Amino acid sequence: RVLTPEEFSALLSHLKEPYRTMVLVAGCLGLRASEVVGLQWQDIDWDSLTIRIRRGVVHGREGDAKTEASEKPIPLDPDLATEILRYKNGTVYIQPTDFVFAGDSGKPRWQETILADHIKPAAKDAKIQGKVGWHTLRHSYSTLLRSLGADVKVQQELLRHADIATTLNVYTQAVSAQKREAASKVARVLLKP
Repeated sequence: RVLTPEEFSALLSHLKEPYRTMVLVAGCLGLRASEVVGLQWQDIDWDSLTIRIRRGVVHGREGDAKTEASEKPIPLDPDLATEILRYKNGTVYIQPTDFVFAGDSGKPRWQETILADHIKPAAKDAKIQGKVGWHTLRHSYSTLLRSLGADVKVQQELLRHADIATTLNVYTQAVSAQKREAASKVARVLLKP
């Protein structure tokens, strides 16, 4: 299942914070659910507009990033950075080691609960047909990158696949400017449908 930009926008319109920003981050960066809930403020470099995935959280348990490739910096579109800062201004947990999307206790939220209690009901309210889950956001990101003409190697690096065979079998280095341009294209489409 792939969401169109219009469906993505409709989904966002039916979500309250912090779930709206969580879905926005997942959709604009292609993050895995465990990476979204494991994100800490120190993982965001506001000066270079990048995010580093240093951990994942599953069932409340913190672990390492899925692969070494997962830890490479991800370009952060300026408009998406503005949305994240707007969210930060309204939250209590803002210290560097605090989780960006901390629950009331300061601990990471559970991705299954978020999906069942917030994302799926919002998708239903938005009249989005078919299954919508965390992986839908990652798959939509990948499909949108491809449709916007992102180089295959750029796609692989933005999705942080360890092996290009997961994306396609090409072994060239992506230029950082190319990755930033591709990531910004996705954010622009999803932020302004």
